[in-house]
Amino acid sequence: VTISPAVLTLPEGHKATFFCNISTETDSGSEYSLNWYKETNHSQGQKTAEISRYKPMTETEKYRLINRTPVFEIEILNLHQKDSGSYYCVLITFSELNKVMESSRSQLIVTAAPQMNATDERETEEGNPSENVKAMLLGIILLAGVVVLLIFGYLTLMYRRGGMTPLEAMQTQSGNWEKPPVVSISTVDYGVLEFHRDQHTLVPPKTEPAEQTEYATIIFPEEKPVTPER
Repeated sequence: VTISPAVLTLPEGHKATFFCNISTETDSGSEYSLNWYKETNHSQGQKTAEISRYKPMTETEKYRLINRTPVFEIEILNLHQKDSGSYYCVLITFSELNKVMESSRSQLIVTAAPQMNATDERETEEGNPSENVKAMLLGIILLAGVVVLLIFGYLTLMYRRGGMTPLEAMQTQSGNWEKPPVVSISTVDYGVLEFHRDQHTLVPPKTEPAEQTEYATIIFPEEKPVTPER
């Protein structure tokens, strides 16, 4: 039973992959199980994962085991510094004579995640498709705003030249809108008229004496007939 690579150094957040290769004699037909162990500071190994001969793959939150007989692959996901240590695989065969075979140790070293500087962040942003899509949408919105401003300026110019309001200009351009009816509203202004009385003393009207009227009777004499001369 062999394991590779012998040493693996990766930063936090990455995935570590080890390969365990078993002999073809073991795979001749007997049932077996492959276990993975981890030990820290030369302590007793702690079992982390297991896969049987006929199981193609098994997966947990931290480990993924893939059966590619006679090679077995283990992936340690989402690395943290606490995952550093020695890893090895143990083959257990189930037959009349059970056998346990251990591989050599492979060292995993997990380093701290690198600090990104301003240049790396800018390159990451440039290579991020979602950021590119956002920038494209922002450009489209700005372009649409410029077009709207140009149309509004054109309609305002027509209004100043032809005496039409922007709404009437839009109606003229479209040819489909009807001019809204004009409603006249009469307004009445009310005021207060004040009359000032003359403050002078009222003078009573002058009385005049009543006139006397005398009546006379005129008597005319009776006319005599005139005799014609002979």
